[in-house]
Amino acid sequence: MKKLLIVGAGGFGRELYVWASQHPDCGRAWTVAGFLDDNLDALAPFGSFAPVSPLAGHKPSADTVYLAGLGMPPLKEKLVAPLVAAGAEFLTFVHPQALVGARVKLGKGVVVCPGAILSVDIEIGDFAMVNLNCTIGHDARLGPWTSLSAQCDITGHVRVADRVFLGSRASIIPGKTVGSRSTVGAGAVGAAVGAREISPGLGGAPPPTNAAMVALWWGCR
Repeated sequence: MKKLLIVGAGGFGRELYVWASQHPDCGRAWTVAGFLDDNLDALAPFGSFAPVSPLAGHKPSADTVYLAGLGMPPLKEKLVAPLVAAGAEFLTFVHPQALVGARVKLGKGVVVCPGAILSVDIEIGDFAMVNLNCTIGHDARLGPWTSLSAQCDITGHVRVADRVFLGSRASIIPGKTVGSRSTVGAGAVGAAVGAREISPGLGGAPPPTNAAMVALWWGCR
């Protein structure tokens, strides 16, 4: 039986540890063996409930599989990509309490958390993360390394590019595009604001004057 290691022993990593332990494959295909994190005391405030091994210098082996327990796209890519290049096998993880419909394509290393709903004809890129109770509508696309925080709503025909971070309860209405490396703030709504793309992080753009755009701009800061 293979060992499962979670990369990152922070908040999301600890959640993922519990969810992995609940998965039907736990105890059959793999067993949760602990974390990789250079902060070896990361779990000390929580009773050190699992082993934490250094990430630096870790060499993947054939008897080990991995999950990415990291939410922020830049850090996730920085820590996970070298492991992939070294041959690490990352699982595509779907919690049993998530609902995944027909013709949904999930890339390598994707994590789909409890309560998430993915309807039909969806593509999720490698190492994307769909957190608690998110909904993704028909014909939507999520790019690699993108992270959706809890309760995001991605509606039909939406395109979310690579390395995007959406804060909790962010919503993107049908047919909109969120540009590469964007950050969409918690509670923001990508609504009928006259633009098809939310530019990366909205950084460098002057504050708009239109009332609807003002609300979106400040919500995405």
